[in-house]
Parts: sequence; C-alpha cells; structure tokens
Amino acid sequence: MTVEGAGLEPGRVGAAVDRLLDALEEVDRDGWYAALEVVRPWSKHNPRLVGEFAHPGAIRWYLRRELRTLLSQGADVTVRASRRRLSFDDPDFFAALDEERFDLRAKKLFLFGPERMALSLDRLSHYCGTPVESFQRYVLFTNYAMHIEAFRERFPDAVGPVRENVQMPAWHHQAEDGGGVSIVNIGVGPANAKTATDHLAVLRPDTMLMIGHCGGLRNHQQIGDFVLATAYLRADHVLDDVLPTTVPVIPTPRLNMFLLDELDDRRVPYRLGTVYTTDNRNWELNQQRPLATMRAARCVAVDMESATIAANGFRYRIPNATLLCVSDRPLHAEPKLAGEAAVFYNNSKRQHLEIALSCLDRVRREHPGGLPSQDLRASDEPLLSGE
Repeated sequence: MTVEGAGLEPGRVGAAVDRLLDALEEVDRDGWYAALEVVRPWSKHNPRLVGEFAHPGAIRWYLRRELRTLLSQGADVTVRASRRRLSFDDPDFFAALDEERFDLRAKKLFLFGPERMALSLDRLSHYCGTPVESFQRYVLFTNYAMHIEAFRERFPDAVGPVRENVQMPAWHHQAEDGGGVSIVNIGVGPANAKTATDHLAVLRPDTMLMIGHCGGLRNHQQIGDFVLATAYLRADHVLDDVLPTTVPVIPTPRLNMFLLDELDDRRVPYRLGTVYTTDNRNWELNQQRPLATMRAARCVAVDMESATIAANGFRYRIPNATLLCVSDRPLHAEPKLAGEAAVFYNNSKRQHLEIALSCLDRVRREHPGGLPSQDLRASDEPLLSGE
C-alpha cells in the first residue's frame, strides 16, 4: 500500500495516515515484520529510507504523528510485508539484537530493529505487568511505592498491573492518543533504571522524568528540600561500555526550565546542581574516593538512578530531567532511619508528584508535538527518532 503525499489535500492526511497504520498492523497480525518505506523527493543524500517494525500498534500514536508530518511535506509512504517474524527461540533472533551490527554509514528510518523492538515490548510487559499499549507519552520514574500510592490517589481511574508480584509495577492515567501519564516504580539501583529505560525507549515517549529521593550533601539543605539536577556524575557504571563517561550528559533544558518555574511558583526550598549517581548503596562504608569526587564536582546530592536514566535518555533521544527530594543527609549526621523516613515520605509524596505533573501539563500545552530535541540529535540521525 502506498500513499503519495504530494497533492494530498490537508483534510485527507489524517485518514491516509490511519490507512497506513491499519496496514502496518495487518501485516503484523499475519506474522510478518512490517516494512515502512519513506521517499522524500526533497532530500539530496537520503531520499529513500526503509525500516522494519514489530508490533507497530504499540507505537501507533507516535507513527501517526511522524507519518502525518511526512505526508504533509510531500513524502511518499509505502507499507508492505518484509520477512517472516522470528520467534524468540530462533537462533537468528539473538544475533539480530545487537545494536552495534547496524551499518552506521547509512541513515536509518528507526532507531531499533524489529527483533529488538519485539523483545523490549515483551520484557516491558513482563517487568511492569501491563500491556505495552497502556503506556503513555509522558513517563515518570520513581524508586518508592509511595509515589505510586499518590499517583493512584490523584488518578483513581489509572490502569495498573494485571498480576501480582511484578518487579517494576507501572500505572497509567490514559488519555486520547497516548497523551496521559505513566509512572513506573523501578526500585533501587542503576541496573533496574537501565533495564526499564532500555525497553521503554522503543515506545518513543515524549518525556522521562525521574522523581526519586536522594542524600543531600550541602550544609544548608534540609530533609524535604528538592534538588533539580543540572548535570550528573556517572558512577553507576552500567552504561560505561556503550556511552563513555567522557560524553557530557545533561537534563533537557526546557524540561528543567518548566520544573524550575514550578518550584519558584510554589515557593518550596530547592537547590540546583550536579547529582552523583552511584552503583554502591553502601558507599559510606568506603567513602574516601567518592567523597573526593563529590567535592571536586561540587555535587549537591547522591542517588542511584538519575544519571542512568539521563544517559539512556541521551542515547535514545528522549527528553529527560530529574527532580529529587532530600530524604537524608549522610554528611551531617542525619542518615535515613526508619522512623523519620516514614514521616518524611508521607509529607512529601503528594507535593513531589504534583510538581512533576504540573511540569508535564505545561509540556502537553506548549509542545503537543513533542519537546524540541536538537540537543539529543546526531548528525546522522534516524528519520523517526524525535519530535
């Protein structure tokens, strides 16, 4: 099936896109990888791009947005069956997962191959306990069940796990065309943060926002103060092989601007600065080296997930930011103790969540087509990769 964008009346673009999406999903139901071919007559170097998809219905809202733009600009788009879908136990499936096998000399249509997409969708459903189609465009990550509780209070109609004992439970406040909010409790540690964001990336969310807790490192911070990350010191190590620590990773500036405005409007205490993310929950037991690094970088907080999420956001071109809340002060004789922590959690969870949701509301209003992601894009960027 082919739709020629040139000469297509503006009022007919939406229906044409839906026909293409229906065709993609029909190919998938028939047991094939669906191929999408885009011909852009205006492109001198990459006029024709082809990519394969597994379960394209999982990203229907995203493909609708991208194809609408391409057809409106005069591109020709073709949908066809590519090759038979591989099962997970096929020996060829494992080899096809390697992202480093792609030909970097050729511009790609999509960041991921269909085998990678299929595996990530399956694992995301397994870890989070919900169908992947439930995920929304705006995603929150937390490392505590209390934020899930606050989310469910805020959105009583939210859809959650369909089974018990889920490793990273997710809840979704759904809206038309994926415009709602999802929250995932990734638990503690950078390995979980990498796992969740590796797989979530195939869904192409518009934002990833971390709302967790941290240890405050400055004298004038108090328990309950907020920390808005402006940079990260990556001592998490889980992505070192694929993204060297020499590569600078910062939050998306516009997301940080929205969060900063919200903090100022609410007149709550906060600090801006570098967050030190460690893979060692008990770093205090061998503290000389991390403390020296924290001082040299003038860090304001320490946690175990933020830099990992930001680094994968950078790798996979997903706007991201971090808003933490100080739950302990390890350098000032205020460790995280059970009694005090329970009081802090109860007092902070709703305000923390509301600040994040207000930021996402502004993103939704001001950037319905996705946040600008120029700072995340590469010179040889895949066509379907950002806004």
